[in-house]
Amino acid sequence: MDRAQKEKLVEDLGQIFESSGVVVVSHYEGMTVAEMQDLRARMRDAGGSVRVAKNKLAKIALEGKAVSSISDYLTGMTVFGYSEDPVAAAKVFDAYAKDNQKLVILGGAMGDTALDAAGVAAVAKMPSREELIASIVGCIAAPASNIAGAIGAPASNIASILSTIEEKAA
Repeated sequence: MDRAQKEKLVEDLGQIFESSGVVVVSHYEGMTVAEMQDLRARMRDAGGSVRVAKNKLAKIALEGKAVSSISDYLTGMTVFGYSEDPVAAAKVFDAYAKDNQKLVILGGAMGDTALDAAGVAAVAKMPSREELIASIVGCIAAPASNIAGAIGAPASNIASILSTIEEKAA
């Protein structure tokens, strides 16, 4: 890798650290290619990405960033998981680490906040953006459906009374 490629990689990593909702740093020593492909596929399905980079270049990319303290986690074979959704990457890595003991979560960052392994696990337990939107829509739609039911109820009551009267007359 020549100097220009390294500079481009450092710039890309800097963008990841600044613009991602969450970044998870993990060790992946001993994982097979198939296991790594599975992790990448799960992350892609959740709307995130997985990136392996040299620790030295990642440390350079972290310089001057609000979460530069996560550079302490950059030792050994590290992999980054990141997503715009503030909890997607944490959920995927947490679930995968439970299934595969070779993936060890070290910590990460959520916005400007550095997280340890317990912090990443706590973020993973939070509802995702889609779950929150569904919950809000459900709360908004419930009163409207109740009002529609209340408005329609008297008309159906009158209709059933009229049909009962008609049956008795016949």
